[in-house]
Amino acid sequence: MRRLPPLTAIEAFIQVARQGSVKAAAEALALSSPALTRRIQALERFIGRPLFERRHQAVTLNPDGERLMAEIAPAIDSLALAMERATGESAIMRLRLGVLPLFASQRLMPHLGELRARYPDFHIDIDTAAHGLARLDDGLDAAISLLTEVDASLYSRRIDTNRIMAIGSRELAEGAKPLTDPRQLSNVTIFLHRDMPETFDYWREAIGMPDLQPGAVDVFDSGHLMLDAVAQGLGVAFMHESHLKDAHDDRLVQLFDVSVESPYSYWFACRRSALSRRPVKIFHDWLFERVAKEEASKAA
Repeated sequence: MRRLPPLTAIEAFIQVARQGSVKAAAEALALSSPALTRRIQALERFIGRPLFERRHQAVTLNPDGERLMAEIAPAIDSLALAMERATGESAIMRLRLGVLPLFASQRLMPHLGELRARYPDFHIDIDTAAHGLARLDDGLDAAISLLTEVDASLYSRRIDTNRIMAIGSRELAEGAKPLTDPRQLSNVTIFLHRDMPETFDYWREAIGMPDLQPGAVDVFDSGHLMLDAVAQGLGVAFMHESHLKDAHDDRLVQLFDVSVESPYSYWFACRRSALSRRPVKIFHDWLFERVAKEEASKAA
C-alpha cells in the first residue's frame, strides 16, 4: 500500500480549509499556530506543491488544495463517524452547556423531555456558573448567555428580543398605598441583575425621566432570587417581559403599564469549530426549532 502522510497533517489541512484561518483551526485542535503550520507544511512537502493561498489575515485553498479537499474530506468525515460508533455514542453524545439558571428553569427544562424522546442517547451536563462564554472549550461546549452582543470571533445566534419592565408584587400594585407613578421609586429599593446592569438606566431614559433616582439599588446574580424578593414585597425588579410571563406566579405583576425595548438578549454561542460536533449541532438545531415554534405561537 502506498505510504500515506500523517493523519494529524490531514486533520490540520481540513480544519484550516474549513475555518479559513490558521488561528481558528489551531484553537479547534488545541495546538499553537506554529505547530499547526508545521503540520500543513509537512503535508505540502508530501504532496510536492502548496495547497493554500496565504493572505494577511486568512488562508484560502488554491486549485490543488480544492481538489484534494473534495477528494479526502468525505473519507475523513466517514472515518470520524466510524470512530464515534467504535467508541460508543453515549460517550460522544454529551453536551456541556453553560446556561443561566432562570433561562434553564423557565425555557429549557420544560422541553428537555422532547429532546430526549428524539435522541435517547443525548445527554446534557448543565453548568449554571458565571462567565459561560469565557469557559468555552475549557469545560463547556456551548453557552446560553444574556448579553448586548457577542464576540465576533465566536459563532452566535440570537434566541430572542425582549422588553424591559418594572416587576412588583401584586400587593405593591393594588394595596393601600399602590405604586402607580414611577416617581414613587425614589422611596423604593430596585433590583438589578448582574448580567443586565443597565436595565433601569434604559427604562428611565425611555420614559423621559433620565434623572429618576431609586431609594436604593440591590444587585443579584440570580433571577430566581430577584423574583422571590419581589414576590415578598421587598422591592421592584427591572427585568424582561419574558421573565414575568414565564414565572407563572400570580403574586407578580407589571408596574406602571410601560415597557421599553431591551438591548439585552439571550444568545446561543460556541466556538465556530464546535458547531461541527454532533452534540452541539443537535442541541443548536433543536433549540432554534423550539424558538421558531414559540414565535409562530405568538403570531397565531
